[in-house]
Amino acid sequence: MKRAIPVLVLSVAGLIPVWRYEPSTAASSSSSSVAESGTTPSTSASGTTFTGTTVTTEKGDVQVRVTFEGDTITAVKMLKQPNHPQTTAAVPKLISQTLEAQSADIDTVSGATLTSDAYKKSLQAAIDEQASSASASPSAAASSSSSRTVSGSTVTTEKGDVQVRVTFEGDTITAVKMLKQPNHPQTTAAVPKLISQTLEAQSADIDTVSGATLTSDGYKESLQAAIDAKG
Repeated sequence: MKRAIPVLVLSVAGLIPVWRYEPSTAASSSSSSVAESGTTPSTSASGTTFTGTTVTTEKGDVQVRVTFEGDTITAVKMLKQPNHPQTTAAVPKLISQTLEAQSADIDTVSGATLTSDAYKKSLQAAIDEQASSASASPSAAASSSSSRTVSGSTVTTEKGDVQVRVTFEGDTITAVKMLKQPNHPQTTAAVPKLISQTLEAQSADIDTVSGATLTSDGYKESLQAAIDAKG
């Protein structure tokens, strides 16, 4: 009986490492899956992305990243924002307005003034960066194509800023794109009419759209500036 006791003790001791080993393998696999779920995939295939400046506010920093398909804003991503319930509630509204207005000329969200103002500044910086990049692209392709794109001046109206970008094939206006426009239903309805008239008249000598006089006048002024800049 005295010899049997050490054998029994050794047998039990031999089981201890086995019992301790099982949880360690489970823990390692668990931490691995968490690491995988925390990785962020690249989304460069959805369009060209531009990052706005970081704007510091009393509540915290604000910074946006904007995705463009051509000249169209297709997505806005918040890179930095204050950790505050009102900011969290405001962000979807700001993004929704941006996608509708296709500019930084959007309304301030009530209760989140600081975040709204900073959002618009960072957004405008990203839009300006995209505009600079786009205006440089036609000049690079000028040797292989007669197409040229020229941006008109920004015209400030009581309703909001107006700016157009005009594409020429030789001396012919082939397309007009609104870079900035008032966030207003009458403006939205007027823009296609103004562009259609421009393509037909091939000049800024077009009619004012009823109900959108300010936008029409701003459009024609910016359009004429683009035509003059082309030479």
